[in-house]
Amino acid sequence: MSHKRIPKRKAAFAAGTVVALGAAAILLPNANASQDGSSNDAAAIAPKTLKATDASDLASQLEELLGDAFAGSYYDSDSQQLVVNVISGDNNNVVVQAKKAGAKVREVDNSLTELAAGAKTLKEEATIPGTSWAVDPRTNKILVTADSTVTGDKWNTIESTVKNLGSDMATIKKSAGTFKTFVSGGDAIFGGGARCSLGFNVTAADGSPAFLTAGHCGVAAEQWSDTQDGQPIATVDQATFPGDGDFALVKYDDPATQAPSEVNVGGGQTVAISQAADAEVGAQVFRMGSTTGLADGQVLGLDATVNYPEGTVTGLIQTDVCAEPGDSGGSLFTQDGSAIGLTSGGSGDCTAGGETFFQPVTTALQAVGATLGAGDAAGGAGAGDDQAGGEEAGAGDEAGAGGDVGAGAGEEAGAGGDASASPGEEVGAGQEVGGEEAGGDVIGGEEAGNGQETGNGAGDAAGDAAGDAAGQTHN
Repeated sequence: MSHKRIPKRKAAFAAGTVVALGAAAILLPNANASQDGSSNDAAAIAPKTLKATDASDLASQLEELLGDAFAGSYYDSDSQQLVVNVISGDNNNVVVQAKKAGAKVREVDNSLTELAAGAKTLKEEATIPGTSWAVDPRTNKILVTADSTVTGDKWNTIESTVKNLGSDMATIKKSAGTFKTFVSGGDAIFGGGARCSLGFNVTAADGSPAFLTAGHCGVAAEQWSDTQDGQPIATVDQATFPGDGDFALVKYDDPATQAPSEVNVGGGQTVAISQAADAEVGAQVFRMGSTTGLADGQVLGLDATVNYPEGTVTGLIQTDVCAEPGDSGGSLFTQDGSAIGLTSGGSGDCTAGGETFFQPVTTALQAVGATLGAGDAAGGAGAGDDQAGGEEAGAGDEAGAGGDVGAGAGEEAGAGGDASASPGEEVGAGQEVGGEEAGGDVIGGEEAGNGQETGNGAGDAAGDAAGDAAGQTHN
């Protein structure tokens, strides 16, 4: 995440533009926007083809429309359709309503009220460190997970509680790792000997520049620096952990700080963040952290409860995206530039895999009273702002949408490939993206000359192999 204090610049990427990367994950081309289908009656109730963020919006609308009949939803990434669970009973009208709205409808047995009651039972009878539970709308059940520390009587307790709920209500699985928050010593953002990752730049309620990170980072230290043992650049304003979330608002000490609304994904490349959105089960998401770089995966469950050693945290997003110590607070986002979550914790690592939980950004923003982005700061313009993608990118070089960004003359794009930032174009693992040092070239739409820091810092080669992006430490 770009969090350096930099001169004011114009946005050079259209909101949601995705850079080409070859590493642990490739940001895939945008799916087509919602399609209405033909005007005949059969097509009018056929499921719409949707982007994941559009599916999330439709799910919210249907939850309000269907009321108690709504029993959760998930995104089918293969068909690019929203699947909505309904409790229809004798009322076939709810099925018709959901279909007319563009969703694929599935009738299920467990209502959200019944699933919530099951989760309440787990909280009362099986709040054991090393356990978690979340509703999985794909199975219409509660998925309970126990890590490697849950043995003996603890395992017997959680297993018997799940058994009493019934196999039609809950399932249980073992995780090979240990649930923990992902904070460690190292470099990225630093406070009190702890190392975390910056999530998203925001504007606080009083108009001052700030950023979001994990709450367990916010309670670990009050002041944070962007270099190890460096001078503090930001101070914690609010922090929640454990309890109803894992998020912190950290205000920049310099009120003139320009904090671009973008995620640094390595190799001098960034992804513009244009909005905050709710997660949808089944949607593909990308995580950026200072330890492991870029990784991708799917949303597995919502409203997850995690029993960390430090205490219980509720309302999280469960995913199969990997993460490691130092990634705490890092960005979870979609390929179209929507902010989804902040890295909280989980089990495993980026070799063996495991579960990772995220704090929803929408909940954090509401709780701290902040808004995503930085107003007129670089990258802060919304998707409809004329300045995004059409303004000068420094030194007179334009970087309009689809134009080559960072691929100067003679620079390698790998096997004759194009290293531009056009959406959906791929640069294979190990290929170079802009193979010259940051000394005046336009990197990701911003001028990197005059000693200004770009992604990994001034003087770093902007042409670091894209295949190394996921394994590098990014400041």
